[in-house]
Amino acid sequence: MMVNAHHSDIGARGYPPRARSFKAKLIEKAVYTLLIASSTIAILTTIGIVLSLLFETIRFFDQVSFLDFFFGLKWSPQTAMRSDQVGSSGSFGIVPLLAGTVLISVIALLVAGPIGLLAAIYLAEYASATVRSIVKPILEILAGIPTVVYGFFAALALSPLLRGAGEAAGLDISSESALAAGIAMGIMIIPLISSITEDVISAVPQSLREGSYGLGATQSETIRKVVLAAALPGIVGGMLLGASRAIGETMIVVMAAGLSAKLTANPLEAVTTVTVQIVSLLTGDQEFDSAKTLSAFALGLTLLIITLIMNMIAVHIVNTYRERYE
Repeated sequence: MMVNAHHSDIGARGYPPRARSFKAKLIEKAVYTLLIASSTIAILTTIGIVLSLLFETIRFFDQVSFLDFFFGLKWSPQTAMRSDQVGSSGSFGIVPLLAGTVLISVIALLVAGPIGLLAAIYLAEYASATVRSIVKPILEILAGIPTVVYGFFAALALSPLLRGAGEAAGLDISSESALAAGIAMGIMIIPLISSITEDVISAVPQSLREGSYGLGATQSETIRKVVLAAALPGIVGGMLLGASRAIGETMIVVMAAGLSAKLTANPLEAVTTVTVQIVSLLTGDQEFDSAKTLSAFALGLTLLIITLIMNMIAVHIVNTYRERYE
C-alpha cells in the first residue's frame, strides 16, 4: 500500500517530493540572483550619473570660481568660444536661477497643496466607494498627461487669461510669467500630493476616530483635530515630494515662463529655472571645453543635490510617521 501511495504521488505530481523541493530551490535562487542583479544595475547607473556630473563640474570650477557660481547675482553664460574671438567673459551666478526655481515651485505648491489635501480628505473620509472609484481615476488621469501638454495649456490658455485679468485690474502681467507656469505646474502635481495624502490619512487607525466620536466630536472636528494631526508628518512628506517634482520640471517653464534669468520675487514677471538653463546650454552643437557648456553639468549636480536632500527629508518624515501610527 505504501509503494502504491508513493507511485500515485509521483503520477499525480510528475516528480517526487525531493525533486519538487530541489526545483523550488533553483527557482528561488534564480529569482534572488535576478533581484540582486537588478538592484546592482540601478545602483551602478546612479553612481555613473553622479560621477559623470561630478567630473564635468570639477572641470567647470577650474575655469569659474566656486564663490562666483554659488553667490553670483547675474546669469549670462555667453563666452568667447575661441581665443581670437571677441566675446563676453560670462557671468555664472546661480542665484537668479535658484530664485526663479523656488518662486515657481512655491506657486505650484500653493495651488496643488490645498486642492490635493482637500481632495484626499474627501476621498478618504467622505466619499462612498462608488464615488471614490469614479473620482480617483479621474484625478490619476492628470498624472498621465505629458508635461508638454501642460505647457501648451499654460502658454495658449492660462497666460492670455492672466494677462487679460491683469489688464482689467490695472496690473502689468508679462506674457510669460512665473504665475502662469506655477499654476500649470501646480495642476500637474495635484495627483501626486492627493494620492500620497489619501494613503496617509487612510493609514490613521480607526480607533482614533472612534475615540473622538465617543467624546462627542463631529466628523469635521475629528478630521481637523485628530486625523490631520495624526497624519501631519506624512502630509508634510507628500508636500516635499511634490515640491521636488516641481523643481525638476522643464517643459512647462520653457513654454510659460521663458528664458529670462531675473533675480525677482514678482510672480507677474518672466523668470527661468535651473532645468530650463540646462536644456538651453546643451541645445545644438557645443564645445565641451568651454565654461558655458560645462556650467550645465554644475547646474545639474546642484539640482541633483537639492532634490536628493528634499527626498531624503520627505522619506525620513514619512518613515517617522509610519513608526508612530502603523
